[in-house]
Amino acid sequence: MFKNKILLITGGTGSFGNAVLRNFLNTDIKEIRIFSRDELKQDDMRKKYTNNKLKFYLGDVRDINSLEDALKDVDYVFHAAALKQVPSCEFYPMQAVQTNVIGTENVLNIAIKHKVKKVIVLSTDKAVYPINAMGISKAMMEKVAVAKSRNLGDETIICCTRYGNVMASRGSVIPLFINQIRNKQDITITDPNMTRFMMSLDDAVDLVMFAFKNGKNGDIFVQKSPAATIELLANTLKNILNNKDHVIKIIGTRHGEKLYETLLTREEMAHAIDMKEYYRIPSDTRDLNYNQFFEDGEIITEAEDYHSHNTHRLSENELKDMLLYLREIQSDLKEFGVSS
Repeated sequence: MFKNKILLITGGTGSFGNAVLRNFLNTDIKEIRIFSRDELKQDDMRKKYTNNKLKFYLGDVRDINSLEDALKDVDYVFHAAALKQVPSCEFYPMQAVQTNVIGTENVLNIAIKHKVKKVIVLSTDKAVYPINAMGISKAMMEKVAVAKSRNLGDETIICCTRYGNVMASRGSVIPLFINQIRNKQDITITDPNMTRFMMSLDDAVDLVMFAFKNGKNGDIFVQKSPAATIELLANTLKNILNNKDHVIKIIGTRHGEKLYETLLTREEMAHAIDMKEYYRIPSDTRDLNYNQFFEDGEIITEAEDYHSHNTHRLSENELKDMLLYLREIQSDLKEFGVSS
């Protein structure tokens, strides 16, 4: 599918972009374009990979003009650029709107203009029943993507992926916990009973690829994922790193945090299509002219939300196996004398 094709990744210097490069750079893809506003990370990536298939475009999704050259002749787009930190978005909500909502519309408008074949928009579980600015902006991002997809036909396909906590990704809690253990600082957790979906960066790439292969305009795809409490995550890391007596300090929830996250609402579950390891949420194709009514319809009261409190709960051994598999923390494990 990617042979002799050009792929552009917005926000491509982040954890997701690096995971995509590991999977695609040495295939028969023609070119991978990295679009981001961070010139230092671009330079670091350029030196790390030294591959002629890798091209860099400096710009910001907020600046629609900077997207013009980057999207010219592109076949596919993975749109990962976003403001993702919940507390910072709480203090600067309009910054989240500018990047996550308006920036996404800019990417989609230029992609449609240049007849890009497929655009996969990366979303988050925080977009479901959002209580924080980051989640609200991501929910609006999904709405923008679905709205743009309504009248496109097959010329450009736009669909979304929605996933939970990506383990060991940049800015996530696992590197924080490891660093606190390394520096002999207390491990700080917000609420020991807080649960989060657990998935690896490779899982995130697999989800995007599943959406790429199976997506129709307006679809949202979700991977069925296990979950764990934050307390179990902290204790499992302590045990793996041979620091069983390391102190855990409960600091209380931060701005905008939930006790648990939801990947599908009851209303979405009522019409979601079960695709074994994934759910597909097809878009509602009705228009604003509500002149057609049905005697038999979906009964949403018989459905249930899919969230991190009612999915499969990982045991310590299961979580340990997941952590030991993560390539993102292999060097940290070696530092502590841990064999994967």
